[in-house]
Amino acid sequence: MTIQWFPGHMAKARREVTEKLKLVDIIFELVDARIPISSANPMIDQIIQQKPRIKLLNKADMADKHMTARWIEHFENQNQHVLAIDAQTGAGLDKMIKMAESILKPKFDRMRAKGIKPRAIRAMIVGIPNVGKSTLINRLAKKNIAKTGNTPGVTKAQAWIKVGKVLELLDTPGILWPKFEDEEVGYKLALTGAIKDTILNLQDIAVYGLRFLQSNYPNVLMERYQFETIPEEIVDMFEHIGRLRGCLMAGGEINYDKTAETIIRDIRGQKLGNLTFDIDV
Repeated sequence: MTIQWFPGHMAKARREVTEKLKLVDIIFELVDARIPISSANPMIDQIIQQKPRIKLLNKADMADKHMTARWIEHFENQNQHVLAIDAQTGAGLDKMIKMAESILKPKFDRMRAKGIKPRAIRAMIVGIPNVGKSTLINRLAKKNIAKTGNTPGVTKAQAWIKVGKVLELLDTPGILWPKFEDEEVGYKLALTGAIKDTILNLQDIAVYGLRFLQSNYPNVLMERYQFETIPEEIVDMFEHIGRLRGCLMAGGEINYDKTAETIIRDIRGQKLGNLTFDIDV
């Protein structure tokens, strides 16, 4: 199955981001800590070019902490500014603002030397849908300003939001890119909720999730679904999980659609613990 999703408003958002770039001092690029490569829009590099950027690994509370540490080391070795955060609880946000102030200190020092009155840092938040941009804004602003929701694509227009006296944020709609060069990227985005479930074949996504767990987190898979040994055939996995979780139709037949939904919900809901799906550091 090939997964693609590039609604019209995303093409428009790319144009708007490009147009507004000159208004901001720094970019906050939000990625999902569970898929820090797969959730990084490759168009962002083209769009922002040399603009200062901080890569924020959001939802770090849901990711494999060992893998997050490895990814942070990887990005730092590429001379990128990077932080693991949790926008839901606010963990890491103080460090984010301090890092931005540190990066922009030379620019603001030059402004002061020219007699320009100090002002708030102007930042743009970019990232794919459902990565937590609105949640981050609301946490920073300490009130519900930006719309939030678990449905990808809630934010459709740009808006400036003040964060105290130190920061002004330009929110932008989530932007996916026109084509996933690697089919597996599409599966990872779908599995973590970045793509609308209504356009997906959830059985295919659940199969991908089970195979990934079998290869990378077999003990977690066995414990959650009470496998003595993990079956080689995917249909046998579905049969076992479906019966265990009561996903049955009349006559005791397995409801494969319901079983797939259960598996995906378990993965997204951390019923299998903290998982990272980008593992090739």
